Amino acid sequence: MFIGKSRGATIALCAMIWLASGLFAVQAQNRTAWTLDGVLRQMDAEAKDFHSLSADIERTKVTVVVNDHSTEAGSIQVRGDKMLLEFKAPNARTILRTGDNLYIYTPGLNRVEEYNLGKNRALVDQFLLLGFGTESKDLQKGYLVALLKEDKLDDKKTIELELTPKSDAVRNQIAKIQIWLDESSWLPVQQEFYEAGSGDYSIVHYSKVVRNPGLPDSKFKPHWPKGTERIKPQG
Repeated sequence: MFIGKSRGATIALCAMIWLASGLFAVQAQNRTAWTLDGVLRQMDAEAKDFHSLSADIERTKVTVVVNDHSTEAGSIQVRGDKMLLEFKAPNARTILRTGDNLYIYTPGLNRVEEYNLGKNRALVDQFLLLGFGTESKDLQKGYLVALLKEDKLDDKKTIELELTPKSDAVRNQIAKIQIWLDESSWLPVQQEFYEAGSGDYSIVHYSKVVRNPGLPDSKFKPHWPKGTERIKPQG
């Protein structure tokens, strides 16, 4: 498994990264004034001034064989290598990542699971920071990148990219990723993660996006209610 020996860590990280080919040619009907090199240069220019983000988030898991759509909503806040996800009821939980540490707090169980990313940190960053101030060299290090087309999404003009993981281990989990970048901010409007084998996929949609909000360190501190059970799952 691409995130290490611990099965528990695999499950936790899959939850956080929405577990969520080949390099396709751009068809004539998808022509755009943009080139892939131009898009990557623009992403690099915008990355220099990216520090943080806050947004509402909606994640829909699509199970193809039974045509099931399961949706959850919440909020996301990102700053550097810190990320806070807070999902609402009925499946309320908080997912906090700070550097090498990952926490999953489930209020209904009064329990927090604690994981250490360790040597898998760089690999996990390929997913957790995808599109949030990502530089082209980092994007191309982990993926084959294809420019698909310009598109309208949420009344926003977007650039649609397709990413194919270079690593066999990652590609065994995720066949490809599609990402829609808002041309006015160069931040994600939507991401789709396609799982290998099953064809199931996850749609992650962002709204009310704020670029570079002031997010204090206290926002990313692991504070849990008194009496919360702390566990460190093993493989």
